[in-house]
Amino acid sequence: MEQIRKPFQGIGNIIRFNWHLYAWAIGAVGMLLGISQLSSGLLSLLLTGLAVGIVLSTLLSWIVSYYVYDRSDLYAFTWLTSVSRCLPSSILTFHAGFDETSALIQKYYPMAHLQVFDFYDPHLHTEISIQRARKAYPAYPNTQSIQTSSIPLPNEVADSIFIVLSAHEIRNHAERTRFFCELKRVLKSSGHIVVVEHLRNSLNFLAYNIGFFHFLPESAWMTTFNQAALRVGNQFRITHFITVYVLEKDDSSC
Repeated sequence: MEQIRKPFQGIGNIIRFNWHLYAWAIGAVGMLLGISQLSSGLLSLLLTGLAVGIVLSTLLSWIVSYYVYDRSDLYAFTWLTSVSRCLPSSILTFHAGFDETSALIQKYYPMAHLQVFDFYDPHLHTEISIQRARKAYPAYPNTQSIQTSSIPLPNEVADSIFIVLSAHEIRNHAERTRFFCELKRVLKSSGHIVVVEHLRNSLNFLAYNIGFFHFLPESAWMTTFNQAALRVGNQFRITHFITVYVLEKDDSSC
C-alpha cells in the first residue's frame, strides 16, 4: 500500500496541536528551578526533583507517542488480518473532527464503498487540540457531519465500521451508549465494529501521566458495549498502549 503518512507525522501533530500544554510545562519547570535557586536544603532538592520529573515525564510521553503513532503498525493496518479475512463491500468510518484513518482504510480496501462521518460537536467536544487539527487538515471528501444520536442511514447497510481513537471523545456515558446503539442499527448481521482506543490503565499512566484520564477504563467500554447489545468477538493490542475491540451483534435489542 502506498505510504501516505509522513515521517514523524504522529508525534509532530501531538506537539503541534497540544503546544499549550508543553508551554505550561516549560513555564512550570522554569518556575520550579527559579524558586529552587532561591531556596536551600531539602526544599531546593524537592523543587529541582519535581522539575526534572516534569521534563522526564514529557520526554517519555513523546517517545511512547512516536513509537505508537509513527513506528508501530497502527496506521499500516496490517492488523486488519486479525479482524476479518473477508473483504467488506461497505465501510463506515466515524471520527470526532480529526480524521487520520479514512484515506488509509480506503487504500487498504480499494474496492469497498466508504462513507465517512464526523460527529464533532463544538458545544460538547471543546478541546482546543481538535479545533487546531480541524484547521490544519481538510476533511475527507464527502464527509458528513452528524449527531451521535442519529446516523442518517437505513438499517443494516455496513459490513465494517471503524472508530479509531475517537469514541472516547464522547464523554457522556448515555450519549456514548446511544451512539453505539446507532452503530449496531446500521451494521449488517454478519458485520463488525472495530473500536481502537487507548485505555485508562497502568501502562498508559506510565506513558502519559495524568493525561491518561482522558482515556476511558476498560470497564466503561464493556458497560457501553453490553448496554448497546454488542459482544466482543475479538480483542487484541497494537503495541502495549493501544487496544482493539472487534464487536459483533448479539441476539438482544438495544
